[in-house]
Amino acid sequence: MKSQKSLRHGGLPVSLPAWAYQSDELVDIEYENLILPSWQFVCHVSEVRNPGDFATLDMKKDSILVMRGKDETLRAFMNVCRHRAAKLLTGTGNCRARITCPYHGWSYDLSGELKGLPAEKTFPGVEKEKLGLKEIELEVLSGMVFARVVPGGPSLRESFGDMVEVIEEYRLDEMVPGGPAWVDKWDCNWKIAVDNNLENYHIPVGHPGLNRMFDSDLTGTINRHGVAYSKSVLKETFSANRAERMYQHLAKDAFRQLGDETRRTWTFFSLAPNIGLDIYPDSFDIFQILPLSGTTCQMRYPIYVRPNASRGEKAMQYLNARINRQVGLEDRELCERVQNGMGSHGYEPGPLSNYEHAVLDFHNRIRAACPVVNDAQAPVSGTLRQRNDALRDGNRSAA
Repeated sequence: MKSQKSLRHGGLPVSLPAWAYQSDELVDIEYENLILPSWQFVCHVSEVRNPGDFATLDMKKDSILVMRGKDETLRAFMNVCRHRAAKLLTGTGNCRARITCPYHGWSYDLSGELKGLPAEKTFPGVEKEKLGLKEIELEVLSGMVFARVVPGGPSLRESFGDMVEVIEEYRLDEMVPGGPAWVDKWDCNWKIAVDNNLENYHIPVGHPGLNRMFDSDLTGTINRHGVAYSKSVLKETFSANRAERMYQHLAKDAFRQLGDETRRTWTFFSLAPNIGLDIYPDSFDIFQILPLSGTTCQMRYPIYVRPNASRGEKAMQYLNARINRQVGLEDRELCERVQNGMGSHGYEPGPLSNYEHAVLDFHNRIRAACPVVNDAQAPVSGTLRQRNDALRDGNRSAA
């Protein structure tokens, strides 16, 4: 079978083969090998400030629960009962004393220990101390709460490295939810949405509003852990669009607690494999791309705003949301156009620009975790996992 590694265009690297953006079988393998071992955003500390406060994150096959214990400790668990796997909690809220399963009433204290099960005598020899909720890794960075299902790998702070200093300038831990998280389904493979989020090459054409407002760094940087960084600085020339022009005008005198350069800059980060972090002087958002099927993904988009804002600053937050709502619509259309094109007869991957170096890094991570994508053609249906396992075993032997 021809290897896609050998496919280059005039010496330039090319993107993944078209079949890799359409396969349900591959998505399952990617989820296991890329999503589960990675840091996933759950909530902001302001949402789990008091004992009993909780927040949940639902992914393809799993649900994560973050809860503040009576001892003030923040913990993350798999959000399933240890009895017969019923999902325990949904959304956000507060449990005053116990987490109670809605199926059979098994109950856990706020630290995850099993405390009660109805008809306990019918479970002779049960060892409750061994049936607490499954705890998973949790880390808080600048007020952002992340969890990781499969342990190991670098910490969140280690992953961001020197970029943590840039993030901390914006004082994200002081922010609060701007409303319920926006959740939607896009008709494209999750990697198409990630590819789009990892490059600014498309901004001048794909996002005319951003191009009117900002001088954008089209290249950006990326570190060895797959954290990419770029920034856009407000132009001195005002946009012809009223909302954009108003934002530029208000930004000159707002948020004086931040440095002058920070107040004029929109900063963009991407955390491998599927998290975008967009930071503005007035707010920040998380762009979380979760795989669903070979041709669909879920977009989770919570927004957090700076509290106690002045009237002008609140106007900036409103304008920001309006501007980025348009950007989101543009991104969705672009991504779904790409998905449609992936099925075109005879399509072959084109060359990647130097502006797309973060896309290449992402693709190389896919290739390492799921070497079957190095095949130019999709394996026969039903054999993809077997083929991938064989390639991984072969790579281990060669190493």
